[in-house]
Amino acid sequence: MTNTALRLGTRRSKLAMAQSGQVAEAVRRVTGRPVELVEITTYGDVSREQLAQIGGTGVFVTALRDALLKGEVDFAVHSLKDLPTTQPDELVVAAVPVREDPRDVIVARDALKLTDLSSGARIGTGSPRRTAQLNAYARGHGLDISTVPIRGNVDTRIGYVRSGELDAVVLAAAGLNRIGRGDEVTDFLSVDTVLPAPGQGALAIECAAGNADLVAALAELDDPFTRVAVTAERSLLAALEAGCSAPVGALADLLADGQIVKEMRLRAVVGTTDGTRTVQLSTTGPVPETHDRATALGRELAAEMLAQGAAGLMGERAQ
Repeated sequence: MTNTALRLGTRRSKLAMAQSGQVAEAVRRVTGRPVELVEITTYGDVSREQLAQIGGTGVFVTALRDALLKGEVDFAVHSLKDLPTTQPDELVVAAVPVREDPRDVIVARDALKLTDLSSGARIGTGSPRRTAQLNAYARGHGLDISTVPIRGNVDTRIGYVRSGELDAVVLAAAGLNRIGRGDEVTDFLSVDTVLPAPGQGALAIECAAGNADLVAALAELDDPFTRVAVTAERSLLAALEAGCSAPVGALADLLADGQIVKEMRLRAVVGTTDGTRTVQLSTTGPVPETHDRATALGRELAAEMLAQGAAGLMGERAQ
């Protein structure tokens, strides 16, 4: 390997820059080469439309992948939940590092928790998945809340609470932790209440499939447990034929006996955004030892969900 700088393609947002900076440091350690960040603006960054309207999947990824394919950058860092479930042949996800906290959180006025919110509370989120599960929770607890569609970066979203426009906003724990603002969380949403997006909290480090040296070097940052978990979650998402704008939550947990990981549990939910109907299932089995087994686990659970009517609950796929 030469000592020339490796070019890391990243979105320009504060969060993307923070997580890319952390990956750059790790890549410097394993390769001994300098890493420079190349900032790329994506369609998802400049469009003001709601993510559900502009298609969700791929809007933050396409420009980064184009730069990789043109050789303008050597590798790119994505939030894994933004990646479309189909992988281009010319590119490879060389590493999925150890996952951050996958949970959703709320930042609410007066340090309120979800259970403290009163009827009539206004909660901001741009995610149909979060909307569906929050509305289902509210229905189950006799609460009358309203979910308000919002977009924007962390500052913008938290600003709605600080200004009194909203009572709370829902964000990903991982994002706040990565930009050093975890202390602003007022409540962690239990995954029993709100299942995260498939792949939430995990990063994907992608590079050209033909660059064998770089693929091998980046692979040192891969965490096998995180990879099998997100593979199962994303396989379920693909089998439901749902993009990241569909109301699908999924989480694969590794269940340990002491220090030894014994099993993996995959849980998933699909619901109508008004919270009136949901299909929620889980399956537990041995930790998949191969990519194919992890993929099969996700597919099998998706097939059970479809058999219980999940397709009719997802707007994109309603027959």
